Amino acid sequence: MELHEWLDNKVPTLARELTKINQEHFDMENSIGFKGRDRIVRVLESFRTALFPGIYGQNPMDEVRLNMAVSNNLRKAAVDLRDMVEKVLVYNKDAACETDARQCADEIVMQLINKFPEIRTLIQTDIQAAYNGDPAAASTEEILLSYPSIQAVCTHRIAHELYKLNVKIIPRIMSEHAHDLTGIDIHPGAEIGHSFFIDHGTGVVIGETCTIGNNVKIYQGVTLGALSFSLDDDGNPIKGIKRHPDIEDNVVIYANATILGGNTKIGHDSILGSNIWLTHTVVPYSRVYNSQPSPNIRNSQAANIEYEI
Repeated sequence: MELHEWLDNKVPTLARELTKINQEHFDMENSIGFKGRDRIVRVLESFRTALFPGIYGQNPMDEVRLNMAVSNNLRKAAVDLRDMVEKVLVYNKDAACETDARQCADEIVMQLINKFPEIRTLIQTDIQAAYNGDPAAASTEEILLSYPSIQAVCTHRIAHELYKLNVKIIPRIMSEHAHDLTGIDIHPGAEIGHSFFIDHGTGVVIGETCTIGNNVKIYQGVTLGALSFSLDDDGNPIKGIKRHPDIEDNVVIYANATILGGNTKIGHDSILGSNIWLTHTVVPYSRVYNSQPSPNIRNSQAANIEYEI
């Protein structure tokens, strides 16, 4: 059989089979879909431009033009996001919004954007924490424009507020977009206080039920994760239970530390060293670190002298 014959005879059958499989698992009519995902990313970019109009938007602008730019970005993003939220509510068959998903979506978007002054203030504390905590930082503008942690945390501040409004898939798309760009994986459900700084950032993982206090600094490769998963009668993980640790105020966690478990609490003003593995609570003012290794150092240019540390 030649290709054109196979296309005429077989492909319609394959198309029907694929459509049937998809219809069994997804509401194809109301699904956000990949174009919707891209649209959510554009909404996120518009929100970021509204939060920092003189930085991400056209520059320089006088106050009148700045106000117009912020207003225009918020208006466009709000309408686009409302459409996406409505789709999610219909797709999830949200009982609370069954009679009028559009009105529910309107309320959700308005509640989110009403939070923007608070979100912007929080992000400024994160920027200042980065400036205070990094001797290489020359200015707060440099941090905003170039530090991946600020991009990830900025996205999280927006996504988290939307997550609290029970529209889970959209904030997850936002956070995974930031993860893709920065290598920093923050679940939108995580609660994070003010003045939060991730130094370097690549490989950081912060789980859904993690809580982080104020003035916390963590380094690259840190995992705040689950120790184990409780399973239901069918052997599937039970959702919605506490699985990730709590980090109190003024804690520093150095590179590649792993802190696991929903019952694990790191007391305030503690310092956790690099490469530790911790699955139990430590009291405030703790210092947690591994024993110093004893490497052998061979200098091949000095008569094979070995140094032991």
